[in-house]
Amino acid sequence: MTRSTAFDQFGGACAILAGISGFLYAVAFILIQPGAPALGGLLSAIFLLLLGLLATAALVATYGHIRDVDSYFALWALILSTVGAMGSAIHAGYDLANAINPPGGPSPDLPSQIDPRGLLTFGVAGVGLVIISRLITSGSSLPRGLGYLGYLAAILLILLYLGRLTILSPTSPAILVPAVVNGFVVSPVWYIWLGIALRRRV
Repeated sequence: MTRSTAFDQFGGACAILAGISGFLYAVAFILIQPGAPALGGLLSAIFLLLLGLLATAALVATYGHIRDVDSYFALWALILSTVGAMGSAIHAGYDLANAINPPGGPSPDLPSQIDPRGLLTFGVAGVGLVIISRLITSGSSLPRGLGYLGYLAAILLILLYLGRLTILSPTSPAILVPAVVNGFVVSPVWYIWLGIALRRRV
């Protein structure tokens, strides 16, 4: 199975899951939320977040099939539709952060509407780094060790997002440990190593 065929299979599966997530989002938002606001809000946020993230893979797979028709329009369509998919994921991430830790008190700790609890900075970046690391360790010209270090950085980023989503205190070990280890050691070493490796291949 070639890589493009493998991604077609993956993108197709993601498209199906995105369709199911869209349906379940509608059920949660329209049918569950009016009678059970807390549960409906939580479920609708989860399914909308999944819809946005899964759609990105489906869109990239689609791009692989339409770029030969008109590469510029295909690229523009990919950018616009991916930004739209990420917009729904960000919207859902904000709703999810508020559903898990409802704001309250005189000075509520509201999540960022642009990057709720680090959804993009930590969560999506971590998923992207998992994919990059997988491609590095699957036979690219870059050092395999760089891919393994990338996996570690990705895990720390995802743990950091999950910690920020569920625990509001920045001094909690669940947030502090991944932030310190990744911020001071793993991420700087990964980027410097990547830079050296890329310069050697120029």
